[in-house]
Amino acid sequence: MVLGQLIEDESGKITGQRVLDVDPPKIESSFKMSGKYKETEATDTGTYCAIIREVMYADVQGVITAKDGQGMATYTAQAIGRFTSPGKVRFHGSVFYRTTSTGGGKISFLNNVVGVFEYEMDEQGNSSTKVWEWK
Repeated sequence: MVLGQLIEDESGKITGQRVLDVDPPKIESSFKMSGKYKETEATDTGTYCAIIREVMYADVQGVITAKDGQGMATYTAQAIGRFTSPGKVRFHGSVFYRTTSTGGGKISFLNNVVGVFEYEMDEQGNSSTKVWEWK
């Protein structure tokens, strides 16, 4: 596997959580983040559902919108995570981006791109993500 350039660098906050199941614990978290996709400023609104055991497994989905309104992309991702200290968690996984031929605009470079990412969240719900293109 060869990692390419950094294509996403963003930070934000968990905006809500709810318990979907208790055995095993399954928690849904919604988030809002902003940052750069290459050189384009964008916002990322999404949700992930994490199943919590010794290791956490998460399914993620979201929508990325260029801040100037000149582009939109969607994505799905899967990740494995662990608590790194009390209240802090780190996930690593893969993300799959899609855009339409007319709607991608400034972030159309994301169409059909696969990325490898690292996501971190602290006990206050502050979070950050970095994604590298997988070539």
